[in-house]
Amino acid sequence: MDNLHAASAGTLESSDAYVEIEPAPEGIQIHLESVVLERFGEAIKSTVREVLADLHVTGASIRVVDRGALDCVIRARVETAVRRGRGEC
Repeated sequence: MDNLHAASAGTLESSDAYVEIEPAPEGIQIHLESVVLERFGEAIKSTVREVLADLHVTGASIRVVDRGALDCVIRARVETAVRRGRGEC
């Protein structure tokens, strides 16, 4: 089980993303709201999964509200939320 608490990162400004994360008993659940959901939804979810895997997160519910953020911004917001949830920053 991850040593994870509820945390968030980002804003709801244009070209940014807001990420909330909280512990979940098993697996990864991604809830995505995006202005480009139809076109890039799967790519955004894949990016979120990659970052969580890189950080060894195995049980989390994550909500991403995307306002047209670049991939690097989404990665940074997810990583920051995880690190805050672990008390690392």
